[in-house]
Amino acid sequence: MILTALATGACLASSSSSFAQEDLPGSNERPQKADVLVYSEGERAGDVIKPADLKAGGPPVRAWPKDPKTSVVRKGSRLNEILVVKLDPAELDEETRARAADGVVAYSVICVHTGCPITAWVKAAGGDKDVFKCVCHNSEYDPRLSAQVVFGPAPRRLPALPLAMDDGALTVAAAFVGKVGAQPGR
Repeated sequence: MILTALATGACLASSSSSFAQEDLPGSNERPQKADVLVYSEGERAGDVIKPADLKAGGPPVRAWPKDPKTSVVRKGSRLNEILVVKLDPAELDEETRARAADGVVAYSVICVHTGCPITAWVKAAGGDKDVFKCVCHNSEYDPRLSAQVVFGPAPRRLPALPLAMDDGALTVAAAFVGKVGAQPGR
């Protein structure tokens, strides 16, 4: 009984600190210019992402923008979570290359079809390149071609987050290009 009480207390303490972080002013604001990107999950959650940390060709990592001045991680809205992947710059179309930082591109993790999170990095249904895949309804997006839809019912490409480099870290260069989230009425 004592162990159960201690475990419950530990859970509440850790979850309340998580909620406190999400309640901080700015935590639900969209990514801002100069925000740094930090890992959103795993043992490196909260660590700044550097291009050297990413494996060329994927898989993508999930990230949050973080205000470098206040240290507030913008994880108060799931619409702020980002997929970050390092690709060969020669494989990127001109539009994608202009938004990339040393071949690293970033897109919303939210599928534009019904708002499910994109969770897979798989060979494209119609090719040999790896693509983002939403397993809810099988939409696939090619990150080399501005995340345009290459398979499935998604009505439009994923919103892109332009990136820059600042002191070896990935930073936000501008607001999302495109509307984040699912189409209204879906």
